[in-house]
Amino acid sequence: MAKQRTGKHLVIVESPAKAKTINKYLGDGYIVKASMGHVRDLPKGNKAINLETFEPTYEIIKERGKEKLVSELKKLAKDAPEVYLATDLDREGEAIAW
Repeated sequence: MAKQRTGKHLVIVESPAKAKTINKYLGDGYIVKASMGHVRDLPKGNKAINLETFEPTYEIIKERGKEKLVSELKKLAKDAPEVYLATDLDREGEAIAW
């Protein structure tokens, strides 16, 4: 039997300004958090792509507190009944949502 998720719905956007605006329109059943832009990148050097399968290997960006932010988002997502990825409809928004 699956664990009942009793937390609030999680909405992830790119910027704090968007999070603040969207939060005004959603009810108490939602938490809106900003990813603050990119949260992952390819590692430097030869470890970025598996040369046999061409699979990329990503890592969480270590600067600007991204590791702490990703940890917080994971914790919120575990208890959320739904997670909504509301990033921009562009290449960068897709990279964040992926």
